[in-house]
Amino acid sequence: MSPLAALFRRELSLAWGRGGGPLFAGAFYIGLATLLPLAEGPSPQKLAAVAPGAAFAALALSSLLSLERLFERDFEDGALDLLGLGEPGLELVAAAKCAAQWLANGAPLAALAPVVAITLGAPTSSAWLTFATALAAGLGFAFTGGIGAALALGAKRGGVLVAVIVLPLFCPPVVFGAGAVSAL
Repeated sequence: MSPLAALFRRELSLAWGRGGGPLFAGAFYIGLATLLPLAEGPSPQKLAAVAPGAAFAALALSSLLSLERLFERDFEDGALDLLGLGEPGLELVAAAKCAAQWLANGAPLAALAPVVAITLGAPTSSAWLTFATALAAGLGFAFTGGIGAALALGAKRGGVLVAVIVLPLFCPPVVFGAGAVSAL
């Protein structure tokens, strides 16, 4: 097994081993989607108009939850320095960690996205498009979040700093994903 594949498997197992991992992000995503009808009102017409945008905005916020820990654990114990000195190089190590982040958190959230959008009032015919665009947006969230996590590495309030860095960069996937589903 190549070192990169071993790192990828390690990151996947760590993502699922940390107190539920993606289950917490999924519960947060469903919680955000549940709060919208309480704030907007139960009118199906109003909810259907904002369903794609709300589903993608909640997806972006749910993707933020685990970004702070993406490099932090390896940075604290010195493993990141060793990984950077190894054969694949630090760029490929970061790419493997971000890809594992996407597979562990982004893919389950993308599977929930059609359910959330349809529950909020999006047409059922948009389920596959919602899933596909949420999968692509999740990939963008994982790699953009990796940049923010790397920049905030070692900061005291890293989670807040990651959110400040990354949230403006999450806007294009949210806009294009919600726009693609709304155009259907």
